[in-house]
Amino acid sequence: MKTPMQYQITDFDCGPTTVLNALRFLFKREEIPPEAVKYIMMYSLDSYNTKGESGKNGTSKMAMMFLSNWLSHFAQITDFPLISEFLADEEVVISPNSKIVGALQQGAVVVLRLIYDVGHYVLLTGVSGNKVEMFDPYYRIRKIQREGVKMLESSGKGPNRSVTFDALNHEKRDYYTLGSVENREAVIIYNTRTQKSSEKTIEYFL
Repeated sequence: MKTPMQYQITDFDCGPTTVLNALRFLFKREEIPPEAVKYIMMYSLDSYNTKGESGKNGTSKMAMMFLSNWLSHFAQITDFPLISEFLADEEVVISPNSKIVGALQQGAVVVLRLIYDVGHYVLLTGVSGNKVEMFDPYYRIRKIQREGVKMLESSGKGPNRSVTFDALNHEKRDYYTLGSVENREAVIIYNTRTQKSSEKTIEYFL
């Protein structure tokens, strides 16, 4: 049985919460190794704020890259059916022929860093036409006033946001934009048992 995705419990833990949500979305509860949960929490929340306070600047790009590599290595040595790939900079773009959209069409999820006042991690769970669906772990009731961004009702087993490709791809700092190219990052995560072949996921965009 799969468990619902969860919201972050501080202003800073969007990184580990989103990686754990990736496992919740892809795997049944009984399939997830507790060791993976332990190390996701251990290797995240590594950044210090300007006052030198640990964890209060969230999770760094280096930590997310390390987590992606650790998950892939852990999967290999334990036969956990997972593949993880880290993307950065110009590789992180949302378009019909992009690696991210192709991965979503094959059943992967994507831990994506975008702008939400500050850098923020969300989980892309699917694609529909020219929109990506995501679960944002930052709990919010007030409506988002930005064209191309739609809030969705969610029980935690599906997305709570829908954002157009155009809205996401902006380099300007605004809600749900990818921001400057040099600061972009994403982690693609597959369940290799449920991954679809590329031949079965051809989708035509008008």
